[in-house]
Amino acid sequence: MEDWEDLKSILSFLPAISRSSTLFWPSSVVEALKIISDGPHRSLISSGETLFDAISSLRRSLSLSSETLVLSASDGYSLFFDRLTSPQDSMRWFEEVVPAMANLLLRLPSLLESHYRRAHELLRKGEFGIHTGLRLLNSQQPGIVLLSQELIGALLTCSFFCLFPDTNRDANHLPTINFGDLFASLYDCYRENQEHKIKCIIHYFERIYVSMPKGYVSFERKVLPYGQYLSCISYPDAEFWSKSATLLCPFEVVQINYCFLLVHSRGFIEDQTREALEVDFANKYLGGGALRYGCVQEEIRFMISPELIAGMLFLPAMADNEAIEIVGAERFSSYTGYASSFRFSGDYMDTGNVDIYGRRKTRIVAIDALCNPRIRQYRPKCLLREINKAFCGFLDQSGHQYKLLLKDNGLHGAHFDQEDKRPNGKSSDDILLVDEPSSSSVERNEGGSANEVFKNAEKNGYQHLDHQDEIGIATGNWGCGAFGGDPELKAMTQWLGASQASRPSISYYTFGIEALQHLDQVTQWILSHEWTVGDLWNMLVEYSSQVLNGETTLGFLTWLLPSTHNAEAMMVDLTNTP
Repeated sequence: MEDWEDLKSILSFLPAISRSSTLFWPSSVVEALKIISDGPHRSLISSGETLFDAISSLRRSLSLSSETLVLSASDGYSLFFDRLTSPQDSMRWFEEVVPAMANLLLRLPSLLESHYRRAHELLRKGEFGIHTGLRLLNSQQPGIVLLSQELIGALLTCSFFCLFPDTNRDANHLPTINFGDLFASLYDCYRENQEHKIKCIIHYFERIYVSMPKGYVSFERKVLPYGQYLSCISYPDAEFWSKSATLLCPFEVVQINYCFLLVHSRGFIEDQTREALEVDFANKYLGGGALRYGCVQEEIRFMISPELIAGMLFLPAMADNEAIEIVGAERFSSYTGYASSFRFSGDYMDTGNVDIYGRRKTRIVAIDALCNPRIRQYRPKCLLREINKAFCGFLDQSGHQYKLLLKDNGLHGAHFDQEDKRPNGKSSDDILLVDEPSSSSVERNEGGSANEVFKNAEKNGYQHLDHQDEIGIATGNWGCGAFGGDPELKAMTQWLGASQASRPSISYYTFGIEALQHLDQVTQWILSHEWTVGDLWNMLVEYSSQVLNGETTLGFLTWLLPSTHNAEAMMVDLTNTP
C-alpha cells in the first residue's frame, strides 16, 4: 500500500486488521456485517437492545471485549431507539439505515486503501504539495489530512458501532471517538438537549444513506514553534507585540438578542453569509464534550456538522502554540437554542461553494482558551498565551501574506533566546510551554535570507494551498462561557490576532453580553484614530497591570473611555472624523 508509513502511525487506533500492508476485516466481522446488511429479517436487529447485542458481538470479533464500554451504553441505545424514537422512524432506521451502514463498514478497508493511493498521487504529482494521508498528527507536528466525505462516513459508522480500539488513546492524549459514552450519558442523566444531540447524529446517517456526499474535508494542525526555524513563523514574544506597527483591521459588531436565538436558528457564527474563518471555541481536546454531556458552542457545531468528529480520531490535544483548522465540513442539521435549550429542528441543505480540492468553502478554526483563568488571565504570560493562540489560529500559512509577515516582521525566530529556545530566555515557570518540535518537522533558520525563507515555504507545499487573503474572521465570546474568561479582554485579543495575521476584517458576535454593549463604539473610535496592534496591546498590558495591582475594577472598555461623558465625547469625535 502507498504511504505505508502514514498508515502505521494510525493503525493501532483503527478497527481493521493489516497484513503485508493490506487492510481487511476478520472473516467473522465480514460475515456479521453481511448479515446485518441483509436487513432485520435476517439479522433480527429491530430494536435498540438487539442493535447493541450486535455491537457487542462485533467488538468481541475484534478482540475488544476486554475494553468494556460504559455499562449504561446499552441502556442508552435502547432508550433512544425503543422509547424516544417513533415506531415509524425506528422501523425505517432498522430496515434501511442500519443495513446501509453495515455495507459502508464492509467497504472501509477498500476506502482506506483508495485514500492512501490518492494521497500518494497528490504528493507525487505535486497537486497538494504535502502529505495528506490519514495518520496521527501529533503535537508539534504541523500537517494536513485530507479525507473524502465517504471515508468519513465509514469512520463515523465505526464510532456508532463502537469499533475503535480504546487502548492507548488516553496515553496519546486523544479524545473519545466511540459513541458509547454519548448514548450512556443519555441514560445516566436524561436531558432533552442530549436526546437532540443524538438526533443530529442519526439525521446525518439518514442523509448519507440517501445520498453519499462526494467531497473532501481537510484537517490541519497549525503550529507556531518555540525556536528559530527557516520555513515557518515562530512564537512571538511580548516585545514583538509591543512594537508591532500593523494597523488594526476593520471590526464589525454583530449584536443579536439571545432570547431570539432560543426560538430561531439564525444569527450564529455558522449562519453568517460571507466566506470567513469561523472560530470554534474549542477544548484543547478537539470536540470537547461533543460525545459526552457537552452542549455549548463547540459541541453544537460538531453535532450539526458531524464530519468534524472524524478529527477526534487522529488529532491529539492542542498545546499552547497550536490550533486546528478544518476546511470542507458539511452542515446537515438545523437547530434552535443553546446549552440546555438546544433542539434539533430538521434538515439543513448546505449550499456552500466547493474549492478545487472538493472541499466546501467552510473554514473552521479550533482554538482553546485558558480554562477558568480568573485573575491569572491578566498576567503577562497568560495575555501572551491567548494572543498567540488566536494568532496561530488566524494565520494563513498558505498565502502570500504569510511570506510578507516572514519578510517584514522578522517573525522567523525573532526575539528568541538561542540557547534555551524560550522567548527572552524565560524559564518554563514564566511562560506556558510545550516540547520543541523536532528538526524533521520544520527546517532550522541558520540566518538564511528572506528568499531562502520563501523557497523553503514553497518546498513545503504552501504555494499549493488556496490563499485566504480576503477571508475575514467570524468569532465571538471565545473562552468566556464555561471557561470563565473576560469577554472584553478576549474581544481585544482576537482583534489583535486577526490584525497581525493580515485578516481583512473581524466580525464579532456579542450574543447580548452586557459588558460588550459599547464594543462597537469603542472599536470604531480606535479605528478612527488608526491605532496599531502595538498601541492596543500596550493598552491591554497597562490595563491588566492595574487589575493585578488592585488599581482598577473597571472592565477594559470602560477603563479605556472611563465615563459616560467621555463615551459621548468619543461618539462626537467619531461622528466628526472624516
